[in-house]
Amino acid sequence: MIALTVTLAVLVGVTLGLLGGGGSILTVPLLAYVAGMDAKEAIATSLLVVGVTSAVGAISHARAGRVQWRTGILFGLAGMAGAYAGGLLSRFIPGSILLLAFAAMMIATAIAMLRGRKNKTTGPDGTHSMPVGKILLDGVVVGLVTGLVGAGGGFLVVPALALLGGLPMPIAVGTSLIVIAMKSFAGLGGYLSTVQIDWRLAAMVTGAAVVGSLIGGRLTAMVDPDALRKGFGWFVLIMSSVILAQEIHPLVGITAAALTLLAAGTTYACSRSDRCPLQRLGRRTEAATSAA
Repeated sequence: MIALTVTLAVLVGVTLGLLGGGGSILTVPLLAYVAGMDAKEAIATSLLVVGVTSAVGAISHARAGRVQWRTGILFGLAGMAGAYAGGLLSRFIPGSILLLAFAAMMIATAIAMLRGRKNKTTGPDGTHSMPVGKILLDGVVVGLVTGLVGAGGGFLVVPALALLGGLPMPIAVGTSLIVIAMKSFAGLGGYLSTVQIDWRLAAMVTGAAVVGSLIGGRLTAMVDPDALRKGFGWFVLIMSSVILAQEIHPLVGITAAALTLLAAGTTYACSRSDRCPLQRLGRRTEAATSAA
């Protein structure tokens, strides 16, 4: 199981490098259900893995000019405060409740990925500034969620940077890695006061994830971001059904997985046909949004 855990950790790193998020979405189930950790240990370890992996992955993005340092550092500092508070609050919440909250976060972020994001236009000088008040508020809220359930880092930070800050997706991804690293270490600090970590296994998983993040960073310019985003969104929904099956009832997880597969199949079929009602509705919605 250790070998499988380490192998899958490489995929976690690739996801972080490509999307600027998704590390904790995969790491927590990986550590809880493959490595056999209890819920709180899995969340605490995931914060370590994702924090180190994000910091290393940010290096390649920074070298390519895909990091907005001002926004990233301010967002990260606010997120650290929220993440540390979330890590402290987690001691009062049962592990099963945290995992169910984690599943809810997975579903919400998967839907956001499937819906997609639109970038604002950049200024004439190519800069992208985000109001300080919004940076701090969003940072605290996202950090609190990250500290509590070990999730919600990149998949909340990237939309905030893209929608509120007007950052293009590549820059939002690179900047989010700085934020995720800062928040993850703060959240880990909150957890370490009450949770013991298997440092040997954590180091192995972290090393594998770092290798994956370097691969993902190089693949960023080679992969269609829309196809990757949508495919990963469906995968996250399937992963959430696994947690629902484990924490509520197998029938609940099976039903959620079946509905996800049905929706994914329907969406794919509609993408191949201009006569699909969903295609026409999507075009009308896009036209209305553009007109507005």
